[in-house]
Amino acid sequence: MSKPMVAVVGRPNVGKSTFFNKIVGRRVSIVEDTPGVTRDRIYAEAEWRGRTFGLIDTGGIEPDTKDVILSQMREQAEIAMDMADVIVFMVDGKDGLTTSDREVATMLMRTGKKVILLVNKIDTPKLPDDFYDFYELGLGEPIPVSAANMLNFGDILDMMVENFPSAELEEEEESIKIAVIGKPNVGKSSLINALLGENRVIVSDIAGTTRDSIDTPFEQGEDKFVLIDTAGLRRKNKINEDIEKFSVIRAIAAIERSDVCLLMLDATEGVTEQDKKIAGLAHEAGKGIIVVVNKWDLIEKDTNTMRDFRKQMEKELVFMAYAPSVFISAKTGQRLQNVIDLAKVVAEKRAMRIPTGQLNSLIIDAVMMNPTPSDKGKHLKIYYVTQVGVKPPLFSFQINKRDLMHFSYARYLENKIRSSFGFEGTSIKFVFREKGEKENG
Repeated sequence: MSKPMVAVVGRPNVGKSTFFNKIVGRRVSIVEDTPGVTRDRIYAEAEWRGRTFGLIDTGGIEPDTKDVILSQMREQAEIAMDMADVIVFMVDGKDGLTTSDREVATMLMRTGKKVILLVNKIDTPKLPDDFYDFYELGLGEPIPVSAANMLNFGDILDMMVENFPSAELEEEEESIKIAVIGKPNVGKSSLINALLGENRVIVSDIAGTTRDSIDTPFEQGEDKFVLIDTAGLRRKNKINEDIEKFSVIRAIAAIERSDVCLLMLDATEGVTEQDKKIAGLAHEAGKGIIVVVNKWDLIEKDTNTMRDFRKQMEKELVFMAYAPSVFISAKTGQRLQNVIDLAKVVAEKRAMRIPTGQLNSLIIDAVMMNPTPSDKGKHLKIYYVTQVGVKPPLFSFQINKRDLMHFSYARYLENKIRSSFGFEGTSIKFVFREKGEKENG
């Protein structure tokens, strides 16, 4: 299930970054008094009333500005608004209503999205005389807030969640969503065109041709898929065109909406630092991952070429050793069918549930083979294990003392679960609860 998205927009220096940081619970965005300091959107996950959602902090909008930085931020915010399910529009209660606020409000009304109007910097119970001017924006009732003091945050979060798409409706979607991710020019669009058998996505040798995420549904037999092509992620120091800065958050959004990510590598370059960062985004999001090594037709080969490449790849991407790999040529069509076959398998594994009885029998046997760790004579005890979630698979362990669960032993248990039940292509996650601890504790 894809996460709902909330975009926080508004003029520069109205307090968006402070609001963002308070919601996500840590200092993510830079907070300074200089207008325009948040020049790139920042993305983080947050949770309220059991719903996890993505929160996008934007650079401030300054309509019709000739200032290059402010015009860049406006475009960033427009993209964020396009992606968001709910928009938080923040204005400055100390400045009062401005012409820019009116112009931004007009932009927001055109989106047709739910807009929550926040009047920030209201640090006392008494509202300023010009507070009621904000009704003129036509966005409904203005909510007085103090981002610094978290005034009215509970009510705001309630409003966000109430306007999210229905979780039940999202779960009913049948198609397997496949996001094609990777650096520019690794062949993402070429792969999609080859899989579809027709040119639905522009293919060009110019990096950055695919600016936006493009969704293309297709069917194979009885199976339904949606291919999501993304703009290539680039290193910050390689970003020259303004619009390239906007591709990162689009790629993150595409990953969030997907079931399986095809991480495309260029066989002629091997695994680069940027590849590892992109892989980390999909891994942290708990998505299914398949490593697709493209341009394999350009490699001079001997008996061990593929084996050696795979060994190096596993070394560089050690944090996702669970991900299968396939060596292809989007140009010649080599092994293309393997990609879709693997995607179907990975999607199924990511949604797999293990019966509680089988799971606990496995853990008992694993503990007998390799006793639990101890500290100062006190042994870790595992009372009970159950699978509490899928996509990705989530396992809850009830134990006596969380501090005794060493990372290495958790990895041992993960390996045992994988060797018995598979879970090829998907991360699996553990949560450890001490005896008597509530499920949300």
